[in-house]
Amino acid sequence: MEILTSEGYDEYEGFIRSHPQGGITQSAGWHSVKAEWRREVVVSRNGRGEIAGGMSVLIRRMPIFGAAMLYSPRGPVCDLHDEGVLRDLKAGADALAKKHKAYIFKMDPDIDARDEIFTSIAKSMGFKIFTGGDGFETVQPRFNWRLYLEGKSEDEILAGMKQKTRYNIRVAIKKGVEIRVMGKEALGDFTRLMAVTGERDGFTVRSAAYFARMLEALGGSVKLYMAYLEGKAVAGAVTSNYAGKCCYLYGASDNENRNAMPTYLLQWEMIREAIRSGCTLYDFQGVSGNLSEDNPLYGLYKFKSGFGGSLDETPGEFDLVYMPVRAWLLGKAISLAEWLRKKRRRG
Repeated sequence: MEILTSEGYDEYEGFIRSHPQGGITQSAGWHSVKAEWRREVVVSRNGRGEIAGGMSVLIRRMPIFGAAMLYSPRGPVCDLHDEGVLRDLKAGADALAKKHKAYIFKMDPDIDARDEIFTSIAKSMGFKIFTGGDGFETVQPRFNWRLYLEGKSEDEILAGMKQKTRYNIRVAIKKGVEIRVMGKEALGDFTRLMAVTGERDGFTVRSAAYFARMLEALGGSVKLYMAYLEGKAVAGAVTSNYAGKCCYLYGASDNENRNAMPTYLLQWEMIREAIRSGCTLYDFQGVSGNLSEDNPLYGLYKFKSGFGGSLDETPGEFDLVYMPVRAWLLGKAISLAEWLRKKRRRG
């Protein structure tokens, strides 16, 4: 086990980019997006001195008790059935917990919920599993809608979509919707659309500064797409393209001109770019696990599933608790803060 210094980050970045488990939230630049978090990197090496596994660990100091939270988003990155590497990385988490006085270490690897081998290893190392419900109770969505692209052409992907989705894409083209890749100059329009979407759908939105940091820190791995109708910004989205995966991170649309179907053409152009760049996966990300039509989140599932693909379920979050009493108290405080935030939003 080794905790890297900054001199080793390029090696780590190369490993993450080339590994099947690699993802944008494990990249060397992701922590720069999270202004309130620090970051350390743990790796495990094989007998040849090469990185066999690694994880970027975000560190956040909590406002009470002086304790820290450790979190490895979509980590670790390794063969998740290699118990030796996993125990090595867990030892790194233990060392960071001692260094930063952490009360908990949390990770949420992107694996199939039915993977009993990894789950068994994690439990044997002392991890507890939090699944949440069937919505978005975990930090990363537990249910994700994904479109697998490997070996498929644009025509084949288009043919796999639902008829109504293909129709809506044609409507957007006919009405003159234009899709452009933009830079920071479009963040004003994008955050305006995000505010409209948050008000409409009832969620808290990120600031323009957050998206500016994302574009700057992650460079060409993140793109801002905007949809325009007669010169007016009517929809937008942020995607990442990293380690062979394109992820739909954020989306927004205006309340006006929705009959022009800009979000459908926006998604199609982002999928096309994922195919052209050689991605094997287009990840629409979170949907609810409750697929009944009376679920308030059914519309989100209906939109994403219209493009074809499948529902992937992950096990949830794996928690290693170092300070049980503080973890319980901080958990209650966080839950109360979330309840108050939702109450203010409903108000």
